[in-house]
Amino acid sequence: MRNPSRRSCHVYVEEASVSHYQSINPATGEVEQQFETLADSEIEPILAEASHGYRLWRAVPLAERRAIIKRAAELCRERSEALASIVTAEMGKPIVQARGEVSIWASIFDYFADNAEKFLEDERLEIMGGGEAWVRTDSIGVLLGIMPWNFPYYQAARFIAPNLMLGNAIILKHAPNCPRSALAIAEILRDAGVPGGVYTNVFATNDQVATMLADDRIQGVSLTGSERAGSAVGEIAGRHMKKYVLELGGSDPFIVVDPADMKAAAKAAAIGRMNNAGQVCTASKRFIVVESAYDEFVRHFALAIESYQPGDPLSESTVLGPLSTAVAVDELEGQVADAVEAGATLLVAGGRVAGPGNFFKPTVLAGVTREMRAYSEELFGPVAVVYRVADLAEAIELANESPFGLSASLFGADDASLTSAAAELDFGMVWINGISRSAPDLPFGGVKRSGVGRELSRYGMYEFANKKLVRIPA
Repeated sequence: MRNPSRRSCHVYVEEASVSHYQSINPATGEVEQQFETLADSEIEPILAEASHGYRLWRAVPLAERRAIIKRAAELCRERSEALASIVTAEMGKPIVQARGEVSIWASIFDYFADNAEKFLEDERLEIMGGGEAWVRTDSIGVLLGIMPWNFPYYQAARFIAPNLMLGNAIILKHAPNCPRSALAIAEILRDAGVPGGVYTNVFATNDQVATMLADDRIQGVSLTGSERAGSAVGEIAGRHMKKYVLELGGSDPFIVVDPADMKAAAKAAAIGRMNNAGQVCTASKRFIVVESAYDEFVRHFALAIESYQPGDPLSESTVLGPLSTAVAVDELEGQVADAVEAGATLLVAGGRVAGPGNFFKPTVLAGVTREMRAYSEELFGPVAVVYRVADLAEAIELANESPFGLSASLFGADDASLTSAAAELDFGMVWINGISRSAPDLPFGGVKRSGVGRELSRYGMYEFANKKLVRIPA
């Protein structure tokens, strides 16, 4: 297999330092707002304030922290329309999907507010010898978050909520093309009652991020981004002995064996590929179909994919908006052209849409082989690759050949065989007769080059925690 693309799932730490953050409407190409990055002289006061804020916040009773995070969830719902409009204008997400993201944001805040007390209970240990011992869960300090543009609220929320409930403080650097989303998050938290210094939004450069991460006052970092960005941040964190969580790329397989309802499976596959214009790390990207099901599945799948047509993201009826940037369109177009020139077949011939905006019509490729970029690179947009295999064993082998290991889906009529297959798949999450979804109570994360650590559920609350032993001898 070719070396995996360094442009995996999302390039959230910019390739080169920028002098400003800006909102560029993906549907029109117009720059709507621009913000300057921090001055280097501002870094020390920010770190000092965050350190002070942490010392105060960790002492706030859990019930008070809970009330603040619950209020933040209420504000999300009260301001849903305005919040959704920002996402649509900044990264092109259809307005209906943008409202859904705001709803998920609120549900994550509610979940950790409602469950933190249970998650943080002392764990009594059965020990040898007399006396007693237990493990308590404590905060660790100020954390740095590096967040993405494809789900500006959701992916920030799954880092923010558990850590504020735990008692950590947060400095958050958002993607350079989502400054208004970043400011909206900060405003919600401030209005809900989060004290100054406990949550700080920064429009920082890469060099400034490296400076903060090296500082002793930062105790951990969470990044959602590309493999390249994850490697860079992980290297700095490791050098300075900081805990890190990395959610990186994915090239998720959708394995079709012989489902009871082929049309329904194909419809689910199309949803799994086309949601958020295919700009989802856990989107189904490689459709691996056994010989006996291939022809029927592909026929239904192509029809389902063709039903997704690009449209105005502000329209209530639009299900496929523009890609986030013009660069993303160029990249996707190049990957498709490379495959076709090398002999791949277009089952659905889409591509770049002429005119203003970053629109790309859905595309389906077949006959993709190892020498093509589409075989080993993540296609971050509305392009699917279909593979024909002899049986389930070959499907699992092809699925596992990817350097990524984020999420996988299995579709078939025999749940028992699919459950056995799930055990053989080298992925952090496996869905049987369902497409990958995220929920506050389900752990999220991958293996191999897809990252390190878990987010959401109780597992997400323990990533940046001190599991402290307390022992009283007999």
